[in-house]
Amino acid sequence: MTHSPQTDGIAAARLDDATLAAHFDDLHPILDDHEARVAADRCYFCHDAPCITACPTGIDIPLFIRQIQAGMPDAAARTIFQQNILGAMCARVCPTETLCEGVCVRNEAEGNPVEIGRLQRYATDGLLEANEHPFTRAAPSGKRVAVVGAGPAGLACAHRLAMLGHDVVIHEARPKPGGLNEYGIAAYKAANGIAQAEVDWLLRIGGITIETGSALGRDITLDGLKAEYDAVFLGMGLAGVNALRAEGEDLEGVRDAVDFIAELRQAKDKSALPIGRHVVVIGGGMTAVDAAVQSRLLGAEHVHMVYRRDRDAMGASEYELDHAATEGVTILTNAMPVKIIGNGKVEAVEFAYTRSGPKGLEQTGETFTLRADQVFKAIGQTLEGAPDALDIDRGKIVTDATGRTSVAGVWAGGDCAQGGEDLTVTGVAQGRDAAMDIHAALTA
Repeated sequence: MTHSPQTDGIAAARLDDATLAAHFDDLHPILDDHEARVAADRCYFCHDAPCITACPTGIDIPLFIRQIQAGMPDAAARTIFQQNILGAMCARVCPTETLCEGVCVRNEAEGNPVEIGRLQRYATDGLLEANEHPFTRAAPSGKRVAVVGAGPAGLACAHRLAMLGHDVVIHEARPKPGGLNEYGIAAYKAANGIAQAEVDWLLRIGGITIETGSALGRDITLDGLKAEYDAVFLGMGLAGVNALRAEGEDLEGVRDAVDFIAELRQAKDKSALPIGRHVVVIGGGMTAVDAAVQSRLLGAEHVHMVYRRDRDAMGASEYELDHAATEGVTILTNAMPVKIIGNGKVEAVEFAYTRSGPKGLEQTGETFTLRADQVFKAIGQTLEGAPDALDIDRGKIVTDATGRTSVAGVWAGGDCAQGGEDLTVTGVAQGRDAAMDIHAALTA
């Protein structure tokens, strides 16, 4: 890394513009035509392909790879988009190492799976760049559906409903649509405006209107939506953030990792973003990894990611953890924060070592301290603004297998609902499947 003169504390412009541009370019370049054909040739085209079962959206992976092999990438893209309308983003952000590629027969035999994610990106990017939309709307049904949240679940639900002839209005609390893809994914995984480009492309189906700055409980109510629309889908994600519950949590320099990631994604000038020299990220999931890696990419010299349980319990995949390590992030496990130290602003974090005891996680009595001028909390998000009429269990909206909630005429999916896994692909699957059930209910 090329550093500007270092100072302790939180400072902007730790790296020059050229270095920042390189750090936040695409993590993996797109395959060219020849590379794609070579990669496709490695597929066995299994009859009972385990990769299909492992994909939450059920994409026919052997079929789209065979189409690439045959020199028909646009046909491959249509195969993908039929099941996953956000296939371009999923090609970048899906944990393929634990899903499709993780069960690939090549992986089992050789430890080197078919590059399904990169092949999916090769196909989908081509169709997006051509600005072609592969689907057309059915005849207007005269039905109107409200979708709350323009994240992966809401967008997938809206697109499928629009394709089936229904008119959809999406109410989105933030200034821009995209949800997790736009605000919650590391910038280097979704470079060059791909999230918004995919939304714009998706909207070409027609019949979808997005109203931004429209939040459930603040600007709209569930009762009001039920009265105005024929059906309602809730896909507003998880807007709240869990508290650290440690002394000093309110010190200057302590902030939520999700806000940091969102700010970075929306920044037009990354050199203007301040970052600490000594950064501590608390948590073990993908949000923690993204915050830690991007701290390094912005120029933080020392970044520690600390998780209270062992490595096997971490939400992030081994691939992501290994990537963090290669970027210079130090990963510590079996340690929990007990005190954030500082006089007005954070100076260090005291941790206690942990172990699993008969009553669950317990402290061993030993502690250690990490120097820190910036701390990011990445310890999970919570549901906010859910209407009292809905059944809630363990912080998620209760749904059946089709996405129906306890309130008639209301469906839910994505992170706000049971089964949501903080994955774009899972949100797409739940939104799409709920749309099919809504369509069945509206046309019965």
